[in-house]
Amino acid sequence: MRAAFRIDRGAAGRVFGLAALIAAAALASLPLWVDSGVTRLAGEMAYYLALAQLWNLLAGYAGLVSVGQQAYVGLGGYALFVLCGSLGVHPLLAIPLAGAAAAALSLPIALIVFRLRGAQFAVGTWVVAEICQLVIAQLPSLGGGSGQSLTAAVVRAIAAGRTTREMIFYWCSLAAGLAVLALVYGLLRSRIGLALTAIRDSEPASRSVGVDTFRTKLLTYVVVAFCTGAVGGLIFLQKLRISPDSGFGLQDWTVVVIFMVVIGGIGTIEGPFLGLFIYFALRQLLADYGSWYLIILGCVAVFFMLYARDGIWGWISARFGLQLFPVRRHLVRVTPARRASLDDAADPKG
Repeated sequence: MRAAFRIDRGAAGRVFGLAALIAAAALASLPLWVDSGVTRLAGEMAYYLALAQLWNLLAGYAGLVSVGQQAYVGLGGYALFVLCGSLGVHPLLAIPLAGAAAAALSLPIALIVFRLRGAQFAVGTWVVAEICQLVIAQLPSLGGGSGQSLTAAVVRAIAAGRTTREMIFYWCSLAAGLAVLALVYGLLRSRIGLALTAIRDSEPASRSVGVDTFRTKLLTYVVVAFCTGAVGGLIFLQKLRISPDSGFGLQDWTVVVIFMVVIGGIGTIEGPFLGLFIYFALRQLLADYGSWYLIILGCVAVFFMLYARDGIWGWISARFGLQLFPVRRHLVRVTPARRASLDDAADPKG
């Protein structure tokens, strides 16, 4: 008999898949039956979900605990402003191009920070983000320290009316969140996902069985940089203004994202969903308490780090064995007869 891997597809996962399709259709129709305030909040939740899933892919699976992902949010935002303002690119087309610019810049950055390990890597990525912010602030063509705004012509290119623009922004945010979710899910179910899981469990052991750890981590880092840059471009296209402080804000684009992933469950696709809802619920409840808001968030994060290191979803999964996004592989035995039937099915001439 030969060994093989399979991914379980439980009944709960199939029911959840159908419910997810219905929920996606309902969310797509949201601007048609709610007011603009709810739409803006839902759009914000969608792009924060995308950022959380991307950071979770990087840290929870590739083992690259970055504290500098705000660098790619800011670089993507500034790239979009350059593309729209200086080069005359349509704003919606500029979103993926901003992601491509962030991905291109991530290559030389990766060659530097990949020389670091553990805490040094985390600090190194934060230092790189600070350097990016300082460099951008010194460039008068990008508005220097005060930043810049999109012109009225660029805004009108999106749509003539404000209501239509807000609907387009929401649909773009929703599409970004769903696209990132599909990308992460598909990636984790592929051979690359198997390699990432092996690297997360033990990088030396995965290297010893033939996993190209450097190439796998580099590919993941660049893909995450591309998606983060595109999301950053979308965020600041909605805000219509960018500055070094807002584009490269550690608290807004990294600390909040880490909070969501840690309390929800790092290394799971489901965890960032729970962390997202908890963060926004706390933000709404504690918005009037000033600095106490951040203190309470910090206490919640510390509590989970000490007493629930796998997060809320980690506890649920361990308690009930529930997987809504099945990516966990199980070792099974395949008999020669079964192997022959699988080979015949895979052979187009058979």
